[in-house]
Amino acid sequence: MPIRPFALKRGDTIGIVTLGSPPERNEVETGVEMLEEMGFTILLGRNVYARDGFIAGTAQERAADLMNMFANPQVKMILPSRGGVGVAGILPYIDYPFIQQNAKIISGYSDITVLLNALYQYADLTTFHSLMLVDFNPNTPNYNFNQFFTAVSSPAPIGQIQTPPGMPLRSRVPGDVTGPIVGGNLTSLIGTLGTPFEIDTRGKILLLEDTHEPINTIFRYTEQLRMAGKFRDCIGIVMGECTECDESYGKTYEDLINEFIVPLGKPLMTNLTSGHGTYKTAIPIGATVNLNTFNNTLTVLTPATTPS
Repeated sequence: MPIRPFALKRGDTIGIVTLGSPPERNEVETGVEMLEEMGFTILLGRNVYARDGFIAGTAQERAADLMNMFANPQVKMILPSRGGVGVAGILPYIDYPFIQQNAKIISGYSDITVLLNALYQYADLTTFHSLMLVDFNPNTPNYNFNQFFTAVSSPAPIGQIQTPPGMPLRSRVPGDVTGPIVGGNLTSLIGTLGTPFEIDTRGKILLLEDTHEPINTIFRYTEQLRMAGKFRDCIGIVMGECTECDESYGKTYEDLINEFIVPLGKPLMTNLTSGHGTYKTAIPIGATVNLNTFNNTLTVLTPATTPS
């Protein structure tokens, strides 16, 4: 069983880091204000506002910010400001054995996906495919906050995933499998193939979602995953939304699922609201889940945090 970080409680310190693209200052200020109003203490990393084109400082600087938060005994949760691009660049500069001895909550999605899976694979740490700092704003649905705080604050298993009203999970290929769940943003995962940090799907349930990519590009990425053996090795597949993914050559995201993912023959569930969509289900990366497409359920069986 992977290492579980201590559960978050009101009054804890949350460390804010920028690990990929730079956020807008007002996004950071809004998020910090909301978290402080919720009763948390906020510590900003040195490079939160750094800006060098489309990345927030060098890979070494961004990795140092992350490691400083893991080294600070006051920090109980690490929250990236946003995703963007460039997160994979910090992976070679992370001290995974140190993190394994200093487990903390870390949450995110988008390009943060590569970090979540690397920390699970190399530090044996349960991570959270859930909110980032930019999601702490008045426009975020309460569903997202409820999902987030249930995942990071309760030492009990999350249990059966409850999707938002009117957005049910859809079982597409029959099966009943149990194993650790990994994955996240498809585009980001593709960028790690052929590197020491490519995702390991052996015996795992694979979660995929994406945004703002035409369907022919999504096909290219899923085909690359297939050729890399990632669908062969996984025991089940959960497809999230592909938000604002334009139809291409007359094909939609639904067509891609029907014509490419379904024929893979692995137990398949679709329509999970996790990642870039308006509604964001919290998924603990590395936790053991049961995917039962006979009952149309996705259930987290193991705790994601430990009592603080």
